[in-house]
Amino acid sequence: MSKNAYIVLFLLFSFQLSSNDISIEIDISEQRLYLIQNNSIQSSYPVSTSKYGEGSIENSFKTPLGHHIVKEKIGEGALINTIFKSRINTRRSAEIIEEYEDSDDDFVTSRIMWLDGQEEGMNKGGMVDSYKRYIYIHGTHEEGLIGTKASHGCVRMFNTDAIELFDRLKIGTKVLIKA
Repeated sequence: MSKNAYIVLFLLFSFQLSSNDISIEIDISEQRLYLIQNNSIQSSYPVSTSKYGEGSIENSFKTPLGHHIVKEKIGEGALINTIFKSRINTRRSAEIIEEYEDSDDDFVTSRIMWLDGQEEGMNKGGMVDSYKRYIYIHGTHEEGLIGTKASHGCVRMFNTDAIELFDRLKIGTKVLIKA
């Protein structure tokens, strides 16, 4: 086989590997998270983004837009509904609120997928850094609010969905958040 043929096969193989990568698209207008593979939607989950709207400024409690990656995954093996405080497993279980009720608590439960912005000045660096703002995809005890804008900046999911998604993702998974 010629050198050019090897190069063509390498490029085809490389393209196949990259096209099999999983990515996430979060559509705030639909309050949905889409798991995408091979340019097609593999799964769709209802979510809850910020009740304060979209934005990237530190302490705004808004959901940041743009390109991100999953930088850290926290909670593997934790029991469903486990409460995390400052990313530490408290070994306590949250009481799930299935009614449409905004409680005084904002528990992070079951799993954490910590996002890192990839666009300097938009969601990375300075006062707009998604990672430093602790923007996660995570489970919530306020499951009755899923499908509405109710979070404090993060992307909330049903606990079973958060666990399923966590198990399907790897560090470095691309995430696009759009309005």
